[in-house]
Amino acid sequence: MSRTRIVIVGAGFAGYQAARTLSRRLRKNAEIVLLNPTDYFLYLPLLPQVAAGILEPRRVTVSLTGTLPHVRLVLGEASDVDLEGRRVRYTDPEGREADIGYDSLILSVGSVSRLLPIPGVAEHARGFRGLPEALYLRDHIVRQLELASYAEDEEERRARSTFVVVGAGYTGTEVAAHGKIFADTLARRTRRAGGHPVEPRWMLLDVAPRVLPELDERLSRTADRVLRARGVDVRTELSVKEATHGGVVLQNGEAVPTRCLIWCVGVRPDPLVSDVGLPTERGRLVVDPYLNVPGHPEVFACGDAAAVPDVTQPGQFTAMTAQHAWRQGRTVARNVAAHLGVAERRPYEHHDRGFAVDLGGIQGAANPFHIPLSGPLAGAVTRGYHLMSMPANRVRVATDWLLEAVQPRQAVQLGMVRSGSVPLDTASPELARTPG
Repeated sequence: MSRTRIVIVGAGFAGYQAARTLSRRLRKNAEIVLLNPTDYFLYLPLLPQVAAGILEPRRVTVSLTGTLPHVRLVLGEASDVDLEGRRVRYTDPEGREADIGYDSLILSVGSVSRLLPIPGVAEHARGFRGLPEALYLRDHIVRQLELASYAEDEEERRARSTFVVVGAGYTGTEVAAHGKIFADTLARRTRRAGGHPVEPRWMLLDVAPRVLPELDERLSRTADRVLRARGVDVRTELSVKEATHGGVVLQNGEAVPTRCLIWCVGVRPDPLVSDVGLPTERGRLVVDPYLNVPGHPEVFACGDAAAVPDVTQPGQFTAMTAQHAWRQGRTVARNVAAHLGVAERRPYEHHDRGFAVDLGGIQGAANPFHIPLSGPLAGAVTRGYHLMSMPANRVRVATDWLLEAVQPRQAVQLGMVRSGSVPLDTASPELARTPG
């Protein structure tokens, strides 16, 4: 007799945790299939450290086959969901189309970069959502500073050594914080090598009135203070009006010559969510507190793909954060097991236990259990939190941190990712025109 098949689409924070929990609960009762374009789970919070040369790329990737026993991995990108036929269509890494049937379905496809209708951004900006973008940025920073140090024209040197980050949320703030340290280190090396003096300039922009607008104001003030002391040009209530190959024009009319525009303005749900044909809320699939899609008891959704009611704040939905996705993955696994009669279902309920932001070096901003921390103590808490949260590679990550503290960083261009391999424009015209 064939076993019940549970198909999980996407191996981000929510999908990975769902697969891991189900593999423990239902390994004898169901066939668990994980559909994902890659064979790894990416620990996104440490991606800025990859771009800054602190961590090697494999440190932030977790093997799906190596850490998810009793879960069958299918490599492919989902393209359509047939709700009536209970099948998921996908395209494998070699471009072949196929489909797979399911008895229960978990949609956890995550999110992609959010575009705004700003001229030139899609063509000249680069996002920061995966390993290719991080590796490209690392190479690009090294390349631009090396070219700047031997450029005879002062204007060219200034443009190549200027880096503009748009979006002062988690990702943008950490990219700017780590990037400034990395660029300053490279500039000192090029001076010792006999090149022209180069002074790297990092600019962080956001239309919000402060950095980290989604967090407590005390964390925001701490991050702002650290960034400014480090030399980052923080501009709030300001963004980009136009982008070109040679620079950007800000909303106040100021022209900033640059060869590096990093787009971190936020995310939107994967386009597959809207293509399913079910009700959505701001692009996210509508689910009940049990992460179940109304009218389809066999379909569940979690993470950035789902508009999950926040039972602690009636009328609101949970934010699109890794913390929520990780915990929703565990809850959805329990409720799928309940759907199969193996457990008792529970609504998703999450109480905020604080946040942590890595500001590079030994600096950080954190409020564990709502106790505000800053400086080296916050930096240690942040790194400790990441080590506890990672499902694997903890020793390797800690070793890289130790080596980074006692040895100079390796800074060479690997040339593994070209600019054309990391396009920002993945949105349809309709979505690109929707700022929310």
